[in-house]
Amino acid sequence: MMTAEGRNAPSIMGTAKDLMKHQGVGGFYRGIDSNVMRAMVLNGTKMACYDQTKGYVVQYTGLAKTSLVTQFISAVAAGFFMTCTVSPFDMVRTRLMNQPADVKVYSNAADCFVKIIKNEGPTTLWRGFMPIWSRFAPTTTLQLIIFEQLRSVMGMKSM
Repeated sequence: MMTAEGRNAPSIMGTAKDLMKHQGVGGFYRGIDSNVMRAMVLNGTKMACYDQTKGYVVQYTGLAKTSLVTQFISAVAAGFFMTCTVSPFDMVRTRLMNQPADVKVYSNAADCFVKIIKNEGPTTLWRGFMPIWSRFAPTTTLQLIIFEQLRSVMGMKSM
């Protein structure tokens, strides 16, 4: 479906019916374990690195915690470290979700992780680092700065 274009592109309902017919309900949830793991790592890294980096920026530059510059630097750093920790999970998730329904290349996320490292080397887990960071950097920066500004507007202290 992802590569279909023009008049022959299937509808979302047609695709859902086909998926249900050939894979059952489980087809809709293929790769969910790796998606959940990825989400946990992503959000944990984002908040922990943002908070830690913010402390360093305040300590070494003398800028205030509420400074937009402090928030910006900390958010950009958090986006970078998110990319470092999430890239392997993105690779595993993509492989699991794209494996053919009729051929079981990987039995689960752990099996996929091990096979990637064994067959292609550990650096394969970070393939696509720059495009992922290009996506994370602006969104993470905006999310965290807006989050901090909304906290301020609501009378809450900066993180």
